[in-house]
Amino acid sequence: MTEHRPVVSSGSAATARTARTALDDLVVPDTAASAAALEVASAYQSPALLNHAVRAYVWAAAHGTAHGIRFDAELLYVAAMFHDIGLVPEFDSHTVSFEEAAGHVARVFAAGAQWPAERRERLAEVIVRHMWPEVDVSVDPEGHLLSRSTALEIVGRNVDDFSPAFRAVVLERHPRLGLATEFLACFQAQAERKTDSSAAHAVRSRLEVRMAANPLDHAASSSPAAGD
Repeated sequence: MTEHRPVVSSGSAATARTARTALDDLVVPDTAASAAALEVASAYQSPALLNHAVRAYVWAAAHGTAHGIRFDAELLYVAAMFHDIGLVPEFDSHTVSFEEAAGHVARVFAAGAQWPAERRERLAEVIVRHMWPEVDVSVDPEGHLLSRSTALEIVGRNVDDFSPAFRAVVLERHPRLGLATEFLACFQAQAERKTDSSAAHAVRSRLEVRMAANPLDHAASSSPAAGD
């Protein structure tokens, strides 16, 4: 297990620390499972979805680091790589929601990586919970961080957690590549086939409107900042 143990901060101090976070400080866990997860995600996901997965980890790790949240970096990284894999044709399920399908794929992957059963279940939990509106950080720090980062990615929630300069550097290094259009189409397709799914609920809750207002997409269409 690779656990990240940042110094605890709170309030304005944590916000300032987030603003000062450098992208190069957020190192991908140097484990065989992390490398294999990236390899699998790269093989099956489009460039836009792959960059989305990478950014989801970056935002999550940066927020956790700045706010003193102790998290398992390897678990968070692998969950980020797999959290949307249930949207791709090879793993799309017609019987369960995309996040549940992704959890099953990740569980099989983790078994191959020889993770113990409890850790495999935790991985699936984190992935399923990324679609929850809120995840209690004291119960599931990785689920909390991934839920928060994916909400930022798709609808721009809590975008002010990060300085404009840091956001610009992340988007320059891992561009969005038309994510909004591709992601919305995936969710609409899920909603049509699985009317009780989380994707269907999101579409009925005016997802398209909320995505259109995402500051990350507006920032991505303008000139990037020179640095952080």
